[in-house]
Amino acid sequence: PYYVSINQDLFLEASLHSSDPLLQLFLHTCVASPTRHNSMAGVYTIVKDGCVKDPTYAAFYSPHRHTLRFKFKAFQFIRSNPVVYLQCELVVCRAFDYSSRCYQGCVKRSKREASS
Repeated sequence: PYYVSINQDLFLEASLHSSDPLLQLFLHTCVASPTRHNSMAGVYTIVKDGCVKDPTYAAFYSPHRHTLRFKFKAFQFIRSNPVVYLQCELVVCRAFDYSSRCYQGCVKRSKREASS
């Protein structure tokens, strides 16, 4: 566990350990939940489909393509224990592959129309 106070900036770094210098990381989705179970019920979305959802989120420069750095303000779920579990999904892409998911950035998915 990592202990922080409410509203304290929580700084995170994710790194890909590979000998290939032409790989890079992309933060696809990051959610916080009140339980450790991999359930989407009751989660708070920080980043979804590469789109920032939390106004306290900020990305930071990294001199390495295989390292991501970001922060958001710590919070607590109402009426639950003081523990928050963070789950993030990262995408690994080839650097300079402009058709890859890493270069698409925020992708807003359109809702499908229900057919009769």
